[in-house]
Amino acid sequence: MPPTAFATSRPLQLRQLACAPVRYPRPSRLETPLSIGSAKMRRAAAGLGLETVGDLLWHLPRDQREARSLDELRGAEAATVVVEVKSISSRSLRRRGMRPLVEAVVMDGTGTVKATFFNQPWLVRRYPPGTRLLLHGRLRARANFNVDAHAPTTESPGGGSGVVSHYPATDGLSSTQIHSLVREHEACLREVIEPLPAALRASERLPDRGAALAAVHFPQHADGQIVDPARARLAFEELLLLQLALLRRRAARQRAEASVLAQPRTLTARWLQEMLPFTLTADQSRAIADIDRDLSSSKPMQRLLMGEVGSGKTVVALYTMLRALEHGTQAALMAPTETLAEQHFATLNALLPGAVIPVGLLTGSTPTRRRADILSKLQSGELALVVGTHALVEEPVRFASLTVAVVDEQHRFGVSQRAALDRKARAGASPHTLHMSATPIPRTLALAGYGDLDLTVLRELPRGRRPVATFVCSTARERTRAYERIREELRAGRQAFVVCPLVEESESLQARAATVEYERLRSGELRNFRLALLHGQLRPAAKQAAMAAFSSGTADVLVATSVIEVGIDVPNATVMVVEDADRYGISQLHQLRGRVGRGGHQSLCLMFGPKGSPRLRALESRADGFELAEIDLRLRGEGELAGVRQHGLTQLRVAQLPHDAGLLERARLHARRIGTEDPGLDRGEHALLLQALAERYGPDALAPIRA
Repeated sequence: MPPTAFATSRPLQLRQLACAPVRYPRPSRLETPLSIGSAKMRRAAAGLGLETVGDLLWHLPRDQREARSLDELRGAEAATVVVEVKSISSRSLRRRGMRPLVEAVVMDGTGTVKATFFNQPWLVRRYPPGTRLLLHGRLRARANFNVDAHAPTTESPGGGSGVVSHYPATDGLSSTQIHSLVREHEACLREVIEPLPAALRASERLPDRGAALAAVHFPQHADGQIVDPARARLAFEELLLLQLALLRRRAARQRAEASVLAQPRTLTARWLQEMLPFTLTADQSRAIADIDRDLSSSKPMQRLLMGEVGSGKTVVALYTMLRALEHGTQAALMAPTETLAEQHFATLNALLPGAVIPVGLLTGSTPTRRRADILSKLQSGELALVVGTHALVEEPVRFASLTVAVVDEQHRFGVSQRAALDRKARAGASPHTLHMSATPIPRTLALAGYGDLDLTVLRELPRGRRPVATFVCSTARERTRAYERIREELRAGRQAFVVCPLVEESESLQARAATVEYERLRSGELRNFRLALLHGQLRPAAKQAAMAAFSSGTADVLVATSVIEVGIDVPNATVMVVEDADRYGISQLHQLRGRVGRGGHQSLCLMFGPKGSPRLRALESRADGFELAEIDLRLRGEGELAGVRQHGLTQLRVAQLPHDAGLLERARLHARRIGTEDPGLDRGEHALLLQALAERYGPDALAPIRA
């Protein structure tokens, strides 16, 4: 297909092209404020970010639907039609409280219907006979079409009206009205600047940006070309800009300076040989070698450590922090929740038996006196290792010599919070940073969201870990048998988790609540056992007490929300029960399942939910977290998976992952080539590409790429 095959319905003849005057786009016209009728519509447009004509043209449709002809309308099915007004009138209904009606006889080339508009008497003046309308609604009895949304249009009525784009909309501004506005400003598509170099467009056979936008907004042309090449062209541009921005972020970090941590192992060697209660896996040893290589450089480490559930990421993180300590400097571990920070604090203390290495814990709930003591010792350097929440990046916190930072579940922190932690290092230096993700990230998302980081993967599980037997329970009989099995484990001295999606009961959500289930189980199936309750709305002291009771074994069952998804390590727990399991994503369920099977006993996960659920079937038959992450991506799409939207760069408007994985690979190759050949984008053919990069990602993305 020629690159611009869908851009016009009539290919230009060479003679016409030769005689055509040269015309340059006028992008200033795209900055014209958008003119919209009522105040309500203007407020709605502002809520969607539609302030200018350019904003409108970049407000891309969510999907396309076929516009029906009137003779194709069936039953009460929602449909869009293009019609012309034949006559229109308003009448009031005699029944009290009824809204006035506007009735219009409308027609296309295939028939006539009566269109009914409720409570909008002014439409009689706005839509006189001869007006062409785009209507969305439902056909009722006796050829009456009840209108839900409407707007004037320049489309031609008639059989087979083609495809109509449907847009993200809001109360006060419907998709139909947005479509009409886009049609009204269609001529401004000629003012869109093309940022991609001509040679790149030719090599990838890409149409120009304006033509692609036109084809996405108005997908069916006279020649019947499809819209996907247009969307793919815009997606490629978006992914290219993303990869260039990631390369620049990486380059900016490499220009910073960090402390060189290259002295021979002393403390870490003794810890690995004498204190660690198990032998490192091969993957952990390779991860430590990668980290040692990073730490020995004057360039700050920026490494993402992700791994299978239970693969030992915390051990690798602790090694990294101990390398800072044996150089006489400080290290910090930042976690997104108090529960996770407290669990890391307990784990670090357990992994450092007999070592004179005090560890501090700083969260929003740390008592004032203890907080003051920790702040003082961090500033003086007396406290070398601290675990905390975002409280670590608050202004009063000052380190004497922070050289290593570990950020757990880093996608749950904003860019500004991670940058604030970087600023806690010595003046003029950056810390070596190890980012951790408990959720395996599919390759396409790793390239899209974390292309600025070096990647280390832990797939190997420690010796002795058994796979967790997983079952989906749907019937009352299966639930009864499930609780019999739970009681068997509890009588054998084991422990169990019961996870619910809600804290309290909700009128709008039909799902089990932890507080209600806790009370029900205490007097029901588990009345002879000791239960504890844990959820995010408890006071910190109550959370600590519940977790301490379960960790110590004084509570047999922990009834909780998904707050226990990561970081909880109780080897004696052998049963994981998940209520309303179909409300969770695959990766989250895999994380919950990973809370059991950490000891020497066979463990099981019981998921209550529909057997027909693709997610639950995948978990029942698979144990590999990386394989499950790929399935999760295919089922849900990148926009719903944790770690993408929060990263700060990957807010994709057009590209769809994993569908566009091939486009991503090609965009990455071109970005690397451009970065090698023209690091500063100084060449003339890259000037508009540099401008597009700045518009999308701001001035921080303009730093040159250096090898």
